Amino acid sequence: MMAKGFAPNRERLAQLLTEAKSALDPDGVAEVIAGVLAAPPEISTSWHALVADPTPPALAEALEGMRDWLAEDWRDGLAPEDFARLPRSARVAMLREELETRRLDGFVVPRSDEHQGEYVPTCAQRLAWLTGFTGSAGMAIVLRDRAALFVDGRYTLQAAAQVDPALFEIRHVTEEPAAQWLGLALGKGSVLGYDPWLHTPQEVERLQVGTERAGASLRTVEGNPVDRVWPGRPAAPLAPVVPHADRFAGESSSDKRARLARGLSDAEVAAAVLTMPESIAWLLNIRGGDVPHTPLPLSFAILRDDGSVRLFIDCRKLLPGLDRHLGSEICIEPVGHFGPALDALAVSGARVQADPATAASWVFDRLAAAGGNIHRAADPCLLPKACKNATELDGTRAAHRRDGAAVTRFLAWLAREAPKGGLREIAASDRLEAFRREGERFRDLSFPTISGAGSNGAIVHYRATPESEKTLEPGTLYLLDSGAQYLDGTTDITRTIAIGTPDAEMCDRFTRVLKGHIALATARFPKGTTGTQLDAFARRALWEKGLDYDHGTGHGVGSYLSVHEGPQRISKAPNVQPLLPGMIVSNEPGYYKTGAWGIRIENLVVVTPADSGGEREILGFETLTLAPIDRALVDCDLLDAGEIAWLDAYHARVRETISPLVDGETARWLAEATAPL
Repeated sequence: MMAKGFAPNRERLAQLLTEAKSALDPDGVAEVIAGVLAAPPEISTSWHALVADPTPPALAEALEGMRDWLAEDWRDGLAPEDFARLPRSARVAMLREELETRRLDGFVVPRSDEHQGEYVPTCAQRLAWLTGFTGSAGMAIVLRDRAALFVDGRYTLQAAAQVDPALFEIRHVTEEPAAQWLGLALGKGSVLGYDPWLHTPQEVERLQVGTERAGASLRTVEGNPVDRVWPGRPAAPLAPVVPHADRFAGESSSDKRARLARGLSDAEVAAAVLTMPESIAWLLNIRGGDVPHTPLPLSFAILRDDGSVRLFIDCRKLLPGLDRHLGSEICIEPVGHFGPALDALAVSGARVQADPATAASWVFDRLAAAGGNIHRAADPCLLPKACKNATELDGTRAAHRRDGAAVTRFLAWLAREAPKGGLREIAASDRLEAFRREGERFRDLSFPTISGAGSNGAIVHYRATPESEKTLEPGTLYLLDSGAQYLDGTTDITRTIAIGTPDAEMCDRFTRVLKGHIALATARFPKGTTGTQLDAFARRALWEKGLDYDHGTGHGVGSYLSVHEGPQRISKAPNVQPLLPGMIVSNEPGYYKTGAWGIRIENLVVVTPADSGGEREILGFETLTLAPIDRALVDCDLLDAGEIAWLDAYHARVRETISPLVDGETARWLAEATAPL
């Protein structure tokens, strides 16, 4: 490897590229590396194949040398030292100056990209760059003389810690929606701008309500103003796109496309516009690495009623040979062809389906401008993707067994290490990650681990940093929410562990959360029931004491895809999607005492038919997650006989399944941790 600070030998690199029969020259390699640096680090050296496949050792060394050299000056603008160089106040001032030149009185900055995904690439982290807020959901509105950040209940504490209150008012999005705030904050005749790529039509409609209430107007902008003032904004990510084998997917892409095409034909739809990378990855049986912790290839697609697909993607990230995996019915095109393709569909008069809940408003604007016949309906991949097939379910069960072994090894290690003192949040989560990385088919974490000791556990989506982390102290609770991506499944588990001896209040609250968890795990419900109808099962024991939690009870989970997947969920928020067999959803009630500690118990469950012997078709849940629940926090006096029987049976299953997968010392600890109450 070349010494730090020395520029690479471009002539030597050019020679190596020629010898390897690469289509790139050194300038082209530099452009690829710019995208590699903007991709998550988990891609490691796999990007070499984008340059030459196979990659000779000498070329691989030269590529890593050039990457290291370019990385020395690479910044994303989001690190603490970046905010020291360019403070938040300066960033807001720069944006306001840009808005002034565009004759805008305000601008909306959501936490989203062109695909409306939960995890976004670095180049789309506009909200974090402007405000410092790093949560996975939120929106800022910057006006001439005031600004506000809107977050949900998961992020109120985090926003207060990360955002300068002198620059942004922090508002709870449910208690004071953006439209309501706009109605009071905007002046009459004001113009509020928004980027149509970053909002769905439904979101635009809500913004429209607020601006109209204020006597103001809403205007689309071409070219995002934040991008204009963000110095050194990172390039779009370039992570290799790879095949996802049918032995994991359980169904070939051609069969999936034929099935969906029949649905389009039945609805008299000629084509469906797909903007969610999760849908495209599922439909084409491909995976990528453009965003953190979710194997997504950022792209767009159009599915025709004959089963053919036009895939719009940066071709530089397609591994050699991927076209053979995709087959002749998939036409690969540059992303720049997406707009003209929509124009052509519109002009043809064909009925075109697009999802107003997930697709960018830009898509609808483009189709409408060309006179398109738009059919507003859900992404056709959503339900088939959510209802896992038998192969996917077998895979996720296997993944959960391996993941359960890793978590159990960690819990046994924690039981030995925590009493010694000095163990901190980051070291603990790093140890769990190391156990997981030893597992077969492990690819990545499924989200940044929430490792919260004491009061940090009360921050629902807390993320430990060297500045914020705490020591796991005796007499406190430790909340650990984590998960992993395996080739055959995605996991998500939360355990709350007593460090030392818990007090009576901790045990009371933990047991009430456990009662809600058991109530949901054992629920039986008629076909057609939604998650909204089940949500109260998990809250009843808390409600009886005047307690609650300010987040949903359950989210859908993908199959080596997103750890947060729709359309199913279990939440107070209205949701019309019934729970269907094969859907995976989390069961995660909690309780949070601000400034003290947090409690959450989370397992993943899958919807299955239940044999009721009654008149109606009844469904229930099969628990997938396998790891012990801390018995030290259970107040048996609060549990009825059925609840005790459930916990004992669950622990017996954990013990029988996991013991053969772990070392002897861990197995002995597990026997004690899962002993009957």
